[in-house]
Amino acid sequence: MTRVFRPAYAALLGLTFAAPALADDLATLKETGACVKCDLRNLSLRGLVMDSLDLSRAKLRETDMKEANIAGSDFSHADLRRAEMERSIVSGANFHRAKLDGADLEKADATEADFSEVSAKRADFAQAILNGATFKEADLRDAFMRRVVASGVDFSETKMNNVDMERSDISGASFSEAILAAADLNRANAEGADFRDADLTSVRLSSANLTGADLRGADLSDAGLRRTNLSGANLTDVRGLQQRRLSQACGDENTKLPRGMTIDPCD
Repeated sequence: MTRVFRPAYAALLGLTFAAPALADDLATLKETGACVKCDLRNLSLRGLVMDSLDLSRAKLRETDMKEANIAGSDFSHADLRRAEMERSIVSGANFHRAKLDGADLEKADATEADFSEVSAKRADFAQAILNGATFKEADLRDAFMRRVVASGVDFSETKMNNVDMERSDISGASFSEAILAAADLNRANAEGADFRDADLTSVRLSSANLTGADLRGADLSDAGLRRTNLSGANLTDVRGLQQRRLSQACGDENTKLPRGMTIDPCD
């Protein structure tokens, strides 16, 4: 385990007289790398370099962990509401069932992290690196995920109403049975993505790349498809799709459409 405490962080141990309980928890974290169920709310852990921490069930609400390198750490069931984790490295971390509502993970590296069943409503993941992560059965309603790099991410059965994923790389990602009602996927790269049985009502897909995407059984009622590339996509048994909407998209000879519908070839 790598344990490096930068001077700015070490100075926090001066809290001994002002808040002995907090200082005790910090000291425990420093010495053992574990602080299960501890209370570190509102503290500054900015720049902390320490991997594989055990902070499961910890109280980290509004804690400042910007630019921290805490890869492989365990935050399962922790309270991270409104935590500041901008530019942090949390690759391989476990956030299973954590509370991340309103948290800031802008530009964070969360490669292969486990966000399954988290509550992350209104969280900011803008430009975060999420390749190989899982958000299965998470609540990401109203989350800001513009320009994320999320290739191969598991978003299956996730609540993503009104999520903003404009210009994101979600190629090969799974959104099967996810709820993406009114989500913004304009200009997203969703090549080879899995949208089977997803709720895509009123989703915005203008100029998005859905080449080879699987949309079987998805609900596309009122979906915005202006300049959407559906080459090789499978739209068999989709629901709510209107020809007037489909006519704004393009495809190729490998695009599979519902019976009676047509699509213009892409340039």
